Amino acid sequence: MSDLSETQLRRLDLTLLLVFLGLLRHRKALDVAGELGLTQSAISQALRRLRDVFGDPLFLRRPHGMEPTATALALERPVAEAVEALRGALGQARAFDPAVAKGVIRIAALDSQQAGLIPALAARLRDRAPGLTLSLLPLGRAGAVEALVEGRITLFLGLLPDPPETIRAQALYTETYLVAGRPEALPDAPRISLDAYCAADHVLVSPGGDLTGIMDLELERQGRSRRVILGLPAFLPALAAVQASGALVTLPGRIATAFAPGFGLVKAEPPLPLRSFAVSAYWHRRNDHDPQVRWLVDEAAAAGDG
Repeated sequence: MSDLSETQLRRLDLTLLLVFLGLLRHRKALDVAGELGLTQSAISQALRRLRDVFGDPLFLRRPHGMEPTATALALERPVAEAVEALRGALGQARAFDPAVAKGVIRIAALDSQQAGLIPALAARLRDRAPGLTLSLLPLGRAGAVEALVEGRITLFLGLLPDPPETIRAQALYTETYLVAGRPEALPDAPRISLDAYCAADHVLVSPGGDLTGIMDLELERQGRSRRVILGLPAFLPALAAVQASGALVTLPGRIATAFAPGFGLVKAEPPLPLRSFAVSAYWHRRNDHDPQVRWLVDEAAAAGDG
């Protein structure tokens, strides 16, 4: 494909480029129309204009959707970078005043951050940005990355072990683990021996349904194991189950400290050392210079410090 002439460049506009990137991402005109708030007719018209400008079909209709041509695939990265650069420039130029800002901010977070971080963040936003509404989506790691890439959320709060290069991160606080149980299940709290821990029943929190946690990996290294009687996707139901059953649960220290006493539970240090981990805020690099996103990340950090 030869370089575009100035005449061809003048025939391009931002909507056309967004339609192009949307078709690459979704491969279906209906999905792109919904995402951009356009009609299917407008998407078809945009595609005709794109084909005319680039002199290539760009997308071929197949039973499973729109299949991009080699030209479309070659254009994906430079067009995405151009759109992101424009977004960054607009974000940098746009002033942000939280006191008068209005709108909805969508954040993804799993249970531990929903319970341990979001209440403090929501309280800060209520005081500093009363016109903003915070909406939480319970997305896991893969779903959160996809939502960040697609622009459906502004931030993900939690842990992404190996985020793609398009995702930025800022650590908010460091988390450790505690064990919680009824007083009779933890008679030596704040300590518990390895033998007592292995002899007890356990509730395991696993959003993905995997019945193996970080403690099971450490126990296996010691040639030991524990009995998990219940797997749950969230920590507060797990605390309720522990209160009812007399089992133990190993969970992030902030959640244990904030909520275990309300269930009549006591806390102990794990019998084996468990690695700490950083809870971070993640955003797409297109928002690197967006003042609202930077402000929101700073507020999340301040909420985490509290």
